Amino acid sequence: MLQERRKPQQREDSASRPQSADASPFSRKKKACPFVASKAETIDYKDTDTLKQFITERGKILPRRITGVSYYYQKVLKRAIKRARHMALLPFVAEE
Repeated sequence: MLQERRKPQQREDSASRPQSADASPFSRKKKACPFVASKAETIDYKDTDTLKQFITERGKILPRRITGVSYYYQKVLKRAIKRARHMALLPFVAEE
C-alpha cells in the first residue's frame, strides 16, 4: 500500500514572524559590479593592483558570484588576468 505523505509542521517561532511573499531565507542582495559603478571603459592588464583584487592568494580567478562582477566585465577581467600572467606581471600559482 502507498503511504500518505505528511505535510511538514510549521514551528511556532517561524509562524509568528511576518514575512513578505517573495522573501526567502536564502535570498541575498545582488552585488553591484565595481566596474559598472566606476564607469570603467576598459580593464588594463598592466594595472596589477586592480587585477590582484580578483584573484585568490593561490592565484585563481575569483568567480562572479563572489565578486559581483557583471558577465561582460568578468570576460574582460579573465582576459586581462591571463595576459598579465603571460607577461609575468601576475603569478600563475602562489609560491609556497
